Amino acid sequence: MPLLGRARASLPARSVQPAEGPRTIHFVSLGCPKNLVDTEVMAGLADAAGFRLVAEPEAASVIVVNTCGFIGPAKKESIDTILGMARHKEAGSCERLVVAGCLAQRYPHELAAELPEVDHFLGTSDVGAIAAVLGGEHERMSVGDPGRWVYSAATPRLRSTPAHTAYVKIAEGCSRRCSFCVIPTMRGTQRSRPVADIVAEVSDLAARGALEINLVSQDTISYGRDLGDAATLARLAREVARVPGPGWVRLLYLYPERLDDELVAAIRDEPRVAKYVDLPLQHASSRMLRIMRRGVGSDGQKRLIERLRDRIDGLTIRTAFIVGHPGETDADFQELCDLVEWARFDHVGVFRYSPEEGTRSSGLPDPVPARVAAARFRRLMSLQRRVARERNRAFVGRRIQILVEGPSDESEYLLVGRHAGQAPEIDGVVYLADWDGADPPIGRLVDAQVTQSADYDLAASLLPRG
Repeated sequence: MPLLGRARASLPARSVQPAEGPRTIHFVSLGCPKNLVDTEVMAGLADAAGFRLVAEPEAASVIVVNTCGFIGPAKKESIDTILGMARHKEAGSCERLVVAGCLAQRYPHELAAELPEVDHFLGTSDVGAIAAVLGGEHERMSVGDPGRWVYSAATPRLRSTPAHTAYVKIAEGCSRRCSFCVIPTMRGTQRSRPVADIVAEVSDLAARGALEINLVSQDTISYGRDLGDAATLARLAREVARVPGPGWVRLLYLYPERLDDELVAAIRDEPRVAKYVDLPLQHASSRMLRIMRRGVGSDGQKRLIERLRDRIDGLTIRTAFIVGHPGETDADFQELCDLVEWARFDHVGVFRYSPEEGTRSSGLPDPVPARVAAARFRRLMSLQRRVARERNRAFVGRRIQILVEGPSDESEYLLVGRHAGQAPEIDGVVYLADWDGADPPIGRLVDAQVTQSADYDLAASLLPRG
């Protein structure tokens, strides 16, 4: 894999906050929340090994970059970030640079040859070896088979998210073979954590003040299939939701094929399970879905959406689509637009196809020109913006519960938060007015009445307590 340019990283790093200890280490986490959990685990293991975590790379003697290697732009961001962090070695403040995660797992030898600045490479199943690596017990390359490791409730972990929200990774890897996806190559086949272990972690998080638990994995809907019949996502959702405490539990990354009645009932009936379904459909044309090796066709998608909306009152649906996949015709894309118009999703993520070596899609004929893919991306985003704006209008006048995140960047007199239908970082937010600047209810649940709506966000006024 050639280097994707030697520019400085343009996106801000997410840093673990300082802790006490003699040696200094800084973590940069790139990519998805699942990767963030890995970073937090490595931070916990480093802390247990005696390192002091610092928020600024120039203050660290060791820097760890946990990379993403999913699609082209993510790979470029990872490379740029590695090179940006390597400058601290040139300046003399950093003694060791470690590259971990998906990019290291996918391209270990190519990276080792092209990045002499890096002292150690750590694969996705070698996260637990970070302390040994930092102690000099491993050689430069610690990249084994990807399907060997998953953390547990007993694994040290230092969260970088605010105390009121947390991600819990319930499984590692994916056993599907979608034609466009490299995740099984980087993460291995699915390994689910036991229900009791996940409940133990959630209980600890709740005791520490977490009001929002986001259950994540590469293929959340398949949770437990490798453990036996007793371990299902529906059972897990019910048990996690019954951990004492306020707030909500949100399920992310629900492949549409196995969303059965048991899980629908758990989402509907458990008060603390957010009425939120993250349903990555990827396309709407049955022909394209077959090419992509997805398990549900166009008619099945529509039946599923109707069933979900019919059985779960107040449901929020998020989905994701790929435009510009090889073989996608104008007619296929029109089917996708028609589905978005018909289904009226609350939140949609749109991605332009990225050809990835080692996937079936990368060798398919009839590639879509980049300019066509870009035009389709813009058109679909514009369509969804209108749909989201219309759906948000229905919130005006409603009373909703909001988890307050903190002061808004827009004004010192505004707070920003999210309701249960807004996942962190990927969905919209709620701006709260009528705050006088004193005693902000950050990290607390408050009641508010929606007063205005925009394309993706809402504005609301705090309601009196009681």
